[in-house]
Amino acid sequence: MRNRFAFQPRYYLFWLLFFLASKGLFLLYHFSKTALLSVGTVAGIAGYGLRLDASAAAYISLVPFVLVLGGSLLGSRFGLDRLVRFYTAVVGVVVAFLTTIDLELYRTWGFRLDTTPLQYLNSPAEMAASAGSAPLLLLLGAFIGLLALGYLLYTKVVGTLPLLPAGFSRGRAALVSLLYAALLIVPLRGGVQQIPVNQSDVYFSNQPFANHAAVNLPWNVVNALTLSGTDASRYHFLTDSVSRNLVRPLYTYTDTLAPTAFTSLLRTPRPNVVFIILESFTSKFVGCTGGEAGVTPNLDSLARTGVLFSNLYAAGDRSQKGLVALLSGYPSQPTPSSIIKFPRKTERLPHLCQSLKQAGYSSHYYYGGELAFANMKSYLMTAGYEQLTERSDFPKSQQNSKWGAHDHILFDRVLADLRTQRQPFFTTAFTLSSHEPFEIPIPRKFRGSDETALFRNSVYYTDWALGRFLQEARRQPWYDNTLLVLVADHGHTLPGFNEAEEPAKFQIPLVLAGGALRPEVRGRVLSTLGSQTDIAATLLAQLRLPTTAYRWSRDLLRPVQEPSAFYCYTDGFGFVTPAGTLTFDNISRRETSRTPGVPDKQLRQGQAYEQLSMEDYLAK
Repeated sequence: MRNRFAFQPRYYLFWLLFFLASKGLFLLYHFSKTALLSVGTVAGIAGYGLRLDASAAAYISLVPFVLVLGGSLLGSRFGLDRLVRFYTAVVGVVVAFLTTIDLELYRTWGFRLDTTPLQYLNSPAEMAASAGSAPLLLLLGAFIGLLALGYLLYTKVVGTLPLLPAGFSRGRAALVSLLYAALLIVPLRGGVQQIPVNQSDVYFSNQPFANHAAVNLPWNVVNALTLSGTDASRYHFLTDSVSRNLVRPLYTYTDTLAPTAFTSLLRTPRPNVVFIILESFTSKFVGCTGGEAGVTPNLDSLARTGVLFSNLYAAGDRSQKGLVALLSGYPSQPTPSSIIKFPRKTERLPHLCQSLKQAGYSSHYYYGGELAFANMKSYLMTAGYEQLTERSDFPKSQQNSKWGAHDHILFDRVLADLRTQRQPFFTTAFTLSSHEPFEIPIPRKFRGSDETALFRNSVYYTDWALGRFLQEARRQPWYDNTLLVLVADHGHTLPGFNEAEEPAKFQIPLVLAGGALRPEVRGRVLSTLGSQTDIAATLLAQLRLPTTAYRWSRDLLRPVQEPSAFYCYTDGFGFVTPAGTLTFDNISRRETSRTPGVPDKQLRQGQAYEQLSMEDYLAK
């Protein structure tokens, strides 16, 4: 017969075992990554992760421990056992649900569940569309399996709450229960050290996946929810003067030419600009940048008659971050959120639309989905677009099942409107068909039904739609006086399932084309190392417009002292120079990878860039 005074320790042990089983499920679900770990590293995931597991178990156990304390005072008249079971069932369902959705989100995003999904609560349809390619039956099985395991563990480890032993006073029982509750303070804090436990305490490996697996998911979610703001100290590495000295060469031009003497790609001073943002167009699928051949034949063909930038990196890994990097020349943040979520901050950013409006350009922004998604509409309104076209402007018959209007429908609308658009115009079109769930309205070009094959076919479809658009655009009278800018909003983990920090995930194409290009520059391939943030200054310089407001953007057609590309992922950054790539984790505050030959200075430059850009973000 179980002793009543062992109930609280058994209850605490139950949650520790449940979290350990959840880690096992995470490792099993991501077996392709787990198989690359040594036995010692896998053991370290459990061992080092125990501190956060213990902390999370203590927080969850607080309520039952207090209930047992109250039950001890009230005696058998209090329906305590059923109340504790009900509480445990509710918490167990929530934890199992979060654990299950984290399995797939980690595979897609490369970081554990935090507050990022909360940014999309005002766009539930888009959230559902993002999960459209997830193995729902497998995830449902995992969820049910976790609940069944939890029930079995509770039955075997905890069981029912015994009554007080005969002759044992309520006061003495309450004192024992109070002592157990007081002892929770130690695991709550993760030990007896001065500073409470945090994620960095469980980061033990130079392999990011192992560190991520060690993190306790409920603890991570609640910690993210309770943080009142960005922890600026996490991004502070050097003195401001040292940081400025390290970043300055990244933006210091080596030529001494006056702006009027720049080598121009354009044969007309005020061309129309059609700025096409291609959803998830990773360089891995673009033949002209060294990716798979045959997936983007139209973009490849356009590159051969335009100017291709073959060594460009996205600033971040989400659409809303890419949008700000492209249209405001502003770096991404290594935080779950983006500056686009804060209108007060975006109102202080420069915008291509605003800059071109001052030069007499009309403007129109097109997107086949919901502009409310990720707060894009607020950002675009601040940018000063005169007209916005979005999902509600297209009939449902022209939309896919979840996300919005098909890309060829979007391009048809752009073509129709440009016939009457006042020139010069700045038209921005953002595609969406190459976003999950990868639904396309044409027959598949490539075999396969796995996620990579679906993604490959969706990229091919968007390229097909782009080809239709270009074929018709070349017949229009405005085309000869038009510059086309084609660039991705971000890269993708597919194909190959790149880790969150890998540079291959961030490399994207940039093509300048159209009738406004000078004949002698057509077919030029520039291997200049650059960032998405540099497109704004490059475009404005070609139009002979001021670029001083775009302090984080540089002209890719002018050499700088130390060319580079900086990109962010959640709680980390990558910094690319001609010497190679270095990636850094902000939680453990150490490198996660470094190309052989990369000097120590590159680490300091990356830290300096992140520090100064975050200071700028926080100050806005």
